[in-house]
Amino acid sequence: MLFRLTSDYAHEATIKSAASLGKNRWLLKTLRSLYSYKNPVLEQKIFGLTFQNPVGLAAGFDKNGTTIAFMESLGFGFIEIGSITANPSTGNPKPRSFRLPKDQSLINRLGLNNEGAQTISRRLKKVNPSVPIGINIAKTHDPSIEGEKAIADYKTSFDFIKDFADYITLNISCPNTREGKTFEDPATLDALLTELEIGKDASLPPILVKFSVDLTNDELLSLLQVCESHAVDGYVAVNTSSKRVNLTTSQKEIKRIGNGGLSGKAIASRSTEIIKQIHSFTKGEKTIIGVGGIFSSSDAIEKLKAGADLLQLYTGLVYNGPGVVKQINQGIASYLEENGLSHVYHIKNLKD
Repeated sequence: MLFRLTSDYAHEATIKSAASLGKNRWLLKTLRSLYSYKNPVLEQKIFGLTFQNPVGLAAGFDKNGTTIAFMESLGFGFIEIGSITANPSTGNPKPRSFRLPKDQSLINRLGLNNEGAQTISRRLKKVNPSVPIGINIAKTHDPSIEGEKAIADYKTSFDFIKDFADYITLNISCPNTREGKTFEDPATLDALLTELEIGKDASLPPILVKFSVDLTNDELLSLLQVCESHAVDGYVAVNTSSKRVNLTTSQKEIKRIGNGGLSGKAIASRSTEIIKQIHSFTKGEKTIIGVGGIFSSSDAIEKLKAGADLLQLYTGLVYNGPGVVKQINQGIASYLEENGLSHVYHIKNLKD
């Protein structure tokens, strides 16, 4: 039914419905009984937080933190909201999201539409989640905010939400804005991490950095060196792509759609490669959240083998529906049993 609607309308209708239905205790209880799956072999302690399973909701789905209760009931082990920016933004003009069903992928150029850090932080004061909540922050969608102003803009968001986040993800690239990149220059990233006192202020929640899927190996290495010098706690790999590779959708259709971030199956392999590189560079000592093209338990296991500790879905949820979370968790548990493994952590570094 949702696929009969435009991608924009379907997403907005889903968010509004989820926010409304999330206020109904009895409905949430019913949803949990249908969609949740608990198994001690999937539970992990990371950052001092309990993740009942490794499958989380990626940033981009719930920009404003209005659907947390509803999404919890679908069995997610954690939820990341945002991206949140200092100033509210309506985002880019519509249409701004598109499905590529032949490729099980999406293209979106939402443009960081959100209600702003102050409003969202007030909402989060009233939330009492049962799973860890990550907050993804980015620079306000305004090309005139650059240099020192961009860092100050970032810090404004950071200061508003740092007391309400179980962890914070710094989104240093967003292909859905006019400037395309923000803090993917090593010197600029270093200045940002310095201003936020990452690695120096022990009162901060765990800080993760989210990388673009389009980084070259050398670019990734340079950014990792900066992050490690600031003792960043972990990484999210990866953000969407500005490129148009691994697609079977016609070039005519791709051209008609235009700019935006590509997600889903089309970026799955490169996502896995970047996870491997981060895991190798950090010698497996830093937490990695793997995201990009996860539609099934086999996709999830591939990311875990590459070095991911946790996983995130967005496009897979759009195409496969809410039951995909339970299916993936059950599939991981079955894989552990079939291979004589006692815990999800043991999949990491496992060779075929």
